[in-house]
Amino acid sequence: MPVKKLVVAAAATLVAAAAVSEGTARAAEVERVSTPGKTSYFAYVNRAEVAREEPSPTAKKVAKLTLRTPEKTDDLVFVLDRTEVDGEEWLRVRLPVRPNNTTGWVPADAVSSLQPVNTWLKISTKTYKITLIKNGKKVFSAPIGVGQSQWPTPKGQFYIRAKLKGYGGKGSVYGPLAYITSATSDTLTDWPGGGLVGVHGTNQPGILPGRVSHGCVRLKNADILKLEKLMPVGTPITIT
Repeated sequence: MPVKKLVVAAAATLVAAAAVSEGTARAAEVERVSTPGKTSYFAYVNRAEVAREEPSPTAKKVAKLTLRTPEKTDDLVFVLDRTEVDGEEWLRVRLPVRPNNTTGWVPADAVSSLQPVNTWLKISTKTYKITLIKNGKKVFSAPIGVGQSQWPTPKGQFYIRAKLKGYGGKGSVYGPLAYITSATSDTLTDWPGGGLVGVHGTNQPGILPGRVSHGCVRLKNADILKLEKLMPVGTPITIT
């Protein structure tokens, strides 16, 4: 066969192989990992890997994982799905970035082994109520304060990213305990520097419930301490 025809044939073979490979990646079986309120999973970040739109090292970049949160705790991601492409395991994770509800695929070895949680936090900005579900049953409920109309608490699917005790010192506006969530505000929050949305206590229990904050979710101090005994980091959150 002439050299020119050999080159053309080889190129056609490579294109066909690439198409088959791409089709295989698209057809890879995706397994749902987490079921909020029953068994869900999170994982700590092992390295600052790029999260992508598809489970492929050449797919479009979505965001980059971080090893530490803004409050210097070990960062983590909530795991949604799992798949395997060309012998490599990938995880689709919820990311603590703007815009809210962003997800992306990362190689499984970029994060720790999966950590199980059996809790689910539900927050209603309409009824001013917070509810914790554990193993499918309600185990906690309390009145809350949420963001004012000009600083609304964001709605969507999030997770508990970190827990901070004694944040801000004695008599702090955050009360005795504060949780960092993966939610962010496009306006302002009670958090220093703005942006992060927290679930925390308060030094003004008399103003609860209602639209009283800059975006964070406030509980009475006795209630946030009860919640601490029931809810670990990594817990998924639904805000409506």
